[in-house]
Amino acid sequence: MAWYNNVNQWFREKLNPAQEIILRQEGVIVGSDAAVNYRLSFKKLESVNRGTSMIVNGCSSLDYDVKDSINSSVSPGMRQKTLNNLLNFRPNPYQSAQDFRASLFTDFILEGNIFIYFDGAHLYHLPAANMQVLPDEKTFVKGYKYNNMQDFKPTEIIHIRDTCSTSIYRGTSRLMSANRSIEILYKMQTFQENFFDNGAIPGIVLTSDNTLSQVAKDKTIQNWIRGYSPKNGAKKPMILDSGLKPSSLLNTSFQDMDFDNSIKSHDIKILKALGVPSILLDGGNNANISPNMRLFYLETIMPIIRKYTSAMERYFGYDIDAITSNVSALQPELRDIAAYNSTLVNGGIISPNEARKELRYENKPGHDDLRVPANIAGSAANPAQGGAPKQPDKAA
Repeated sequence: MAWYNNVNQWFREKLNPAQEIILRQEGVIVGSDAAVNYRLSFKKLESVNRGTSMIVNGCSSLDYDVKDSINSSVSPGMRQKTLNNLLNFRPNPYQSAQDFRASLFTDFILEGNIFIYFDGAHLYHLPAANMQVLPDEKTFVKGYKYNNMQDFKPTEIIHIRDTCSTSIYRGTSRLMSANRSIEILYKMQTFQENFFDNGAIPGIVLTSDNTLSQVAKDKTIQNWIRGYSPKNGAKKPMILDSGLKPSSLLNTSFQDMDFDNSIKSHDIKILKALGVPSILLDGGNNANISPNMRLFYLETIMPIIRKYTSAMERYFGYDIDAITSNVSALQPELRDIAAYNSTLVNGGIISPNEARKELRYENKPGHDDLRVPANIAGSAANPAQGGAPKQPDKAA
């Protein structure tokens, strides 16, 4: 017992000595810290909806290959076949794998965090906006709390976070860097709606040679609204008398009220923040779509997938990797990897089975030995060494 206490004391002393200070600085990590409601922008703004949907659909479409256990102490009793079923077919009794993944990656883009509850048999998605992280003064996380009501142990939650410059416990939504563009687009939409709801006609002012009383001004305005409002069709002829004359005040048209160029500019900024090349949304027969699609997968989709697989590997203790062989945008990369491993095998640097393991294929018996390259060029010092294989004697 004394030996156990000494080991336990040694272990506690080896923990992060700054963790207690981090706890005081961080405090209780509450839910979403988004400056605006990004879920509302996902519903209201076309660029946010489309860009987020492209990332979520790309991440959700990938299945996973589960290999031998690398650390079975994390989740004892979990079999490889069971984990493969959880990740690729049936995460829980109520959702398909696609629906489950879509919920996770939507949270990752809009909130910057993914929280998954594992009850020992199934995986359940917990909305990130309502999750609180409770730091520990010695280790890292003491627990989690959902909606200030339900407590979870650290061993029950799989937490995946995006990059954040202010917290080591929660990630930040990628849309936060595009917050200004989102707010401007909201204001443009609000202006357009108010403009047409109020029946306003900008750029027109009525001038008069006479000085009108306030009663006459109010009566003229009311008659104008009642007779010539666009709500009523604005098809009646305008009759001006008593010296009233129309005058153009601003060179503004209904086309200018659409803010087309400005909206396009802010849409591109939002897509950049998400990591989606804007050319992919333009469509058409464009030669740059294929390289931009490959860039989209390499720089946006795959880094998110690697965060996901890394968290699953740590929790379940198995070697997990995404299956990308059916993604056309990644085919050039797969060809390069295959050619690289073939070169190493033919050069005698690694064995065929080592290359198969790198490419996530099963080992084949009898392929564990290195291949020694044949010297078909011959030796300058001794022509008898190497060279082309000898031909059989024709006379024989």
